[in-house]
Amino acid sequence: MTLFGLGFTAPWLLLGLLALPILWVILRAVPPAPIRRMFPAVVLLLGLKDEEQVTDRTPWWLLLLRMLAVAAVIVGLAGPVLNPRDETEAAGNGPLLVVMDASWASASDWRSRTIALEGLLAEAGRDGRTVAVMRLTAPEAPQFLSADVLRSRLSGILPEPWEPDAARMAEAAEMLPDGAFDTYWMSDGLEREGREALADALETHGALTVFEAPRNLLALEPATLEDGNLAFTLRRLREGPEVEVVLEGHGKDPAGNPAVLMRQPVTFESGALAAETELSLPSELRARIERFEVAGADSAGAVTLPDDSLRRREVALISAREDREGLQLLDPLHYLRKALEPTADLLETDLGTVLPANPDVIVLADIARLTGKEAADVLDWVDSGGTLLRFAGPRMAASDVSRDTEDPLMPVRLRAGGRSVGGAMSWGEPKTLAPFTEDSPFFGLEIPDDVTIESQVMAQPDPTLADRVIAQLADGTPLVTRQSIGQGQVILFHVTANAEWSTLPLSGLFVQMLERLAVSSAMVQPDVNDLEGTIWQPALVLDAFGVPQEAGTLPGVDGPALLTAALGPDLRPGLYEGEDRALARNVVTAETELLPVAWPDGVTVEGLNRPQETPLAGWLLAASILMLLVDVVASLALSGRLRGAVAAGLVLAMMGGMPLPGHAQEVVEQAQSEDDAQAIAATSEVVLAHVLTGDDRLDEVAHAGLRGLSDTLYFRTSVEPAEPIGVNLETDELAFYPLLYWPITPGQPTPSAEAYAKLNTYLRSGGMILFDTRDADVAGFGAGTPEGRKLQELAAPLDVPPLEPIPQDHVLTRTFYLLNDFPGRYQGRGIWVEAAPPDAALIEGMPFRDLNDNVTPVVIGGNDWASAWAMDETGMPLVPIGRGFTGERQREIAYRFGVNLVMHVLTGNYKSDQVHVPALLDRLGQ
Repeated sequence: MTLFGLGFTAPWLLLGLLALPILWVILRAVPPAPIRRMFPAVVLLLGLKDEEQVTDRTPWWLLLLRMLAVAAVIVGLAGPVLNPRDETEAAGNGPLLVVMDASWASASDWRSRTIALEGLLAEAGRDGRTVAVMRLTAPEAPQFLSADVLRSRLSGILPEPWEPDAARMAEAAEMLPDGAFDTYWMSDGLEREGREALADALETHGALTVFEAPRNLLALEPATLEDGNLAFTLRRLREGPEVEVVLEGHGKDPAGNPAVLMRQPVTFESGALAAETELSLPSELRARIERFEVAGADSAGAVTLPDDSLRRREVALISAREDREGLQLLDPLHYLRKALEPTADLLETDLGTVLPANPDVIVLADIARLTGKEAADVLDWVDSGGTLLRFAGPRMAASDVSRDTEDPLMPVRLRAGGRSVGGAMSWGEPKTLAPFTEDSPFFGLEIPDDVTIESQVMAQPDPTLADRVIAQLADGTPLVTRQSIGQGQVILFHVTANAEWSTLPLSGLFVQMLERLAVSSAMVQPDVNDLEGTIWQPALVLDAFGVPQEAGTLPGVDGPALLTAALGPDLRPGLYEGEDRALARNVVTAETELLPVAWPDGVTVEGLNRPQETPLAGWLLAASILMLLVDVVASLALSGRLRGAVAAGLVLAMMGGMPLPGHAQEVVEQAQSEDDAQAIAATSEVVLAHVLTGDDRLDEVAHAGLRGLSDTLYFRTSVEPAEPIGVNLETDELAFYPLLYWPITPGQPTPSAEAYAKLNTYLRSGGMILFDTRDADVAGFGAGTPEGRKLQELAAPLDVPPLEPIPQDHVLTRTFYLLNDFPGRYQGRGIWVEAAPPDAALIEGMPFRDLNDNVTPVVIGGNDWASAWAMDETGMPLVPIGRGFTGERQREIAYRFGVNLVMHVLTGNYKSDQVHVPALLDRLGQ
């Protein structure tokens, strides 16, 4: 019921207001006036004053105060609610499913979405409805829980930096539970394939209501180079009035501190969906910019990461002769300038001047010899990562460089002779190029028919020649050779850099070959075939809010997938590094379509700025108590009984329910004392801990499991653990516990950034986490189960080293017991531990490798060890394992694995020392 803008959960109690007039009359009633009689003795009392006087009537303002107090009690008990739900809405009493797109397009107003979700949960809690939340960017089977439980997990519900594609929406539709439930869909406002089919599926279960934000979505396309300037295109989802936004470039200042290096206002014209701008930035400044973003957009779609395609490389051009006036086409550097000027910063000077500038590439056109100091300096520069590109010519053909012995700055030895007609370099007709092989950096480039070679310097046959040839003529003669030196490389074109010996510099193939050699910036996205067989490692990734994060231990991405696969958990937006360049995978590209979604007519669409319901009962009841206290004080004052001592006692009584500063300090000190007591208890004895998941039943099993393992340790080893403790990752200190048991459930909340910081510190300082998916490892440490997918999500921000299936000789197999299997409630040996170092070798005569490294920080499996370990207070098992003797044997091996695990984390790789080999060999019967 709604009255005067307020909703009431028990409106019938408002009938009590009708009794207020009667109460007024009762309170106003006074005894009848006494009959006055003259009595002579009363004259003796004339002039005397009674210090205690009582009024014969109650003042009107005190009556009003009492009426207001009673009215506040009645209205408060009636359950008033501010901004109540519209009476025309279907309240519903069944389960409620909240579907969230949770994409990058939702991040800009995620705070508003969280507030709206909190309001929905508050309504559902008052209606007694269970609620489930499904994110379409990472769909999982809905689990309907009480609204209060979900409200405690709101901080762990976050958007992802990709979109829910048709496959994910179809997967979400298949996960919908049977039965009736209502759905609230928090949409990001973008039209995409699969949305209509999912909406139809949801409407078959109940009412569907859509929430959309009125805020216009902004997106930023990757920057491009146009005539040496950076060109940007900004887009918005809906037409609107003229508006100005600010484009920012973020990077590091010369001191290495993060800073905003440039700002550029960009204006959307009225009714326009796109806005463009160009920037002319110095190459030094452009090289320091790490990302461009629209200020205040707070979305990964409004952030673009530049890669090597935008960084103009510095190329030094050095030739053996000066330019001749009127003969530019014969200049050895003319065609190189034309090919490189649009994409590189050219430096033309001598070697002594250019080396201190540390260019990316040095081009030597027909320079045969360098002085001893120049050669040593160039060799050091190449060894540090530089690229030396050399072109042949008459001087090189006539010299004896790299003849008898290979020159350090030449990729191959050269034959004597030049290009003279009739000599060794003479052919009957010009030669063409052979197709590039798969191992060549030029593989996939088309060779024009008009590219011919008339002369060249010849490579001396050598056992290593075939490995250094990256381009050859149709008759097999090497045309381009390459050799790696340290982190750099030396490349030789066996023809001139001008058109004297070949038509190669006249063709577009020449420019493409320079791009493939990373001499110039690649202006276009590489072809899929170019990346075949390559693996690209993520250097940094973006979250949904556009904040760059370290990639950590994220796996590499296959080259073709980097260009063609859709963004998702396995391919996050970010910067990926290959062998010789970096590629950015941004959320929005020039091909991305931004279209507003059009919902069917029967679907109700609401805004996110819906007022949140606020219960007022508590405020009204508190106000009534306060008014009654004022009534007591006023009544005492009117009766003349409010004296000093009485007033002081009354004030103290009124303040008894209020925390005084001293009392607050005592509360803080008490809390600190309790924390200190817990810390002392956790450090004075060995205490095993488990992560609280929010699932009470699972937390009880985990606690009972660690209790059973602690009892086993107490009776079988010198370790005497205390009672295990459940830890809250957000509030509890983790450093006190050597082992954390973390059972995985699909619905448990994701820890905050602060909690992950504590977890990473815990892992780096020697702690161990046992992740247990409890799914019998049916996914093979993958995402084939909801628990497996949740594990990948939870472990992604952790600083986890490379992992491998536990090898036969791992120290966990012999820390206390000799084990071959590691069962829990389920059988299986498939657990994962930190991978052994590559140089770990098996010593002859020893049964295992020398692995004196640190304790593995994580152990991952799915055998549900807590259930196998679980004991009650009397020491009886809580969960049945298997059948008969076989099951009890399985439980015994599970206890032994737990003992090995705790001994491993407490003693390290103590049993890995070779001094224990004789005893182990004896026990193994060898």
